[in-house]
Amino acid sequence: MSPTIPVARSGRGTSGTASADAFEAMAPVAVPAAGAVPASDAEERTKDRVLNAVLEHGPISAAELGELLGFTPAAVRRHLDHLSRSGVIEVKRVARAGAGAGRPARRYVLSSQGQSTLGNDYLDIAASALRHLGETAGPEAVRQFAVERFADMERRYAPEIEQAGPEISARAQALSDALSRDGFVASAASIEAKAPLPAALSSVQLCQGHCPIQQLAAQFPVFCDVETEVFSRLVGVDVRRLSTLARGGHVCTTHIPTGRPAVREPLGSATTTDSLDEISNHLQERP
Repeated sequence: MSPTIPVARSGRGTSGTASADAFEAMAPVAVPAAGAVPASDAEERTKDRVLNAVLEHGPISAAELGELLGFTPAAVRRHLDHLSRSGVIEVKRVARAGAGAGRPARRYVLSSQGQSTLGNDYLDIAASALRHLGETAGPEAVRQFAVERFADMERRYAPEIEQAGPEISARAQALSDALSRDGFVASAASIEAKAPLPAALSSVQLCQGHCPIQQLAAQFPVFCDVETEVFSRLVGVDVRRLSTLARGGHVCTTHIPTGRPAVREPLGSATTTDSLDEISNHLQERP
């Protein structure tokens, strides 16, 4: 309970001196306890928790958020409404599994504006530099820049993914873990094909909830292409990009088949630009 101190209510009589009864009418005034967090700060922290949960787990419903964070439905909706009005999150209509033609469920995801507020400093300068590079040295120079950028990622991730062993799903999970440490908010979900579907259709859906260069990739899709090719070499099987944040998806989704024989190539060294041109992984659509 916050301590209180008496505060005198000053007053002046007709003589201009302090009135005696002013000191008799002293009222207690609450003083914040040491270490107490102002209500506004606590509210901001709570909104940050909701925003981070949407980023990491979206698309997610209000009920799921409440259960995840331990908030009441009213509290969750209040923060979701505020974040929606601010433009950092938005609602996606998602068909309910097994619900037939019923009304799609409301799910919350980070908006393009929300993505742009997370780690996208200096992208305007970078985009201008890449446009200048393309104009002076040609589009191949931009591709080579992307290859060199992701070569560092491949070299860093390769030892960890090799330690995961030959199983594609284990390698995909190791890739997801490495991406999350680098701020991509990644997850890997296994999808097992059940009879009568052939086992070869089993896969892992690798999702990335955040892209630090989303705005840059929207202008230069070659970054998405080269990243996908790196993923393919790291997990050891041909993969396909199903959606990207740069093209309006609520996450970047990479389809990794687990029922096919692995194609093993040396890890840690990017292929040449000519060989990259032979692979078309730019199969991206709005979800």
